[in-house]
Amino acid sequence: MKRIWNYKFSVMIAIVCIWASAAFGAVIEGVEFNKKLATKEATLNLRGTGLLKYMVFIKAYVGALYLPQNVPSAEVLSDVPKHLVLEYFHPIEGHKFGPATIAALEKNLDTETLDELMPRIDYHNSLYVDVQPGDRYSLTYLPGQGTTLRLNGVERGTIEGADFAAAIFSIWLGAKPMDTKFKRSLLGM
Repeated sequence: MKRIWNYKFSVMIAIVCIWASAAFGAVIEGVEFNKKLATKEATLNLRGTGLLKYMVFIKAYVGALYLPQNVPSAEVLSDVPKHLVLEYFHPIEGHKFGPATIAALEKNLDTETLDELMPRIDYHNSLYVDVQPGDRYSLTYLPGQGTTLRLNGVERGTIEGADFAAAIFSIWLGAKPMDTKFKRSLLGM
């Protein structure tokens, strides 16, 4: 009788796991990310998720990258729709995002490009506010519309230009990302 109950319990757990995997694309560090993101313009599929740590062992945030299904990872910074969402494990003051953004962009952009983009970067950085554990910032780029920054799904602002999108996404996905392991995880590599 005990074996039958164990078998039934195992089957129930398997069914719950299958149902959960159908509803969510991934769970990392207890944070759930959907399989797809649908906009009026495009359906984006979960490409990958990752955990970013600093000082080797401190978990900063988890992230998920969404791209159209047919876009190769090598073209992630091209003029294609994309969505990156980051969920934070620690509070961060809003004014700290700007300097971190500029430092990361300096690694991926030449001086001329950075200077040209600086008015839009400054505007982008002005949109940040404090975050608490569990908060999510997201960036969504749609060709012809721009890059929209959202906090917990609420729009903070949109910045025009494919050049800006390529620059801002390069922080995580460029030639010199914040963390190579995190980049590879987001790209599903």
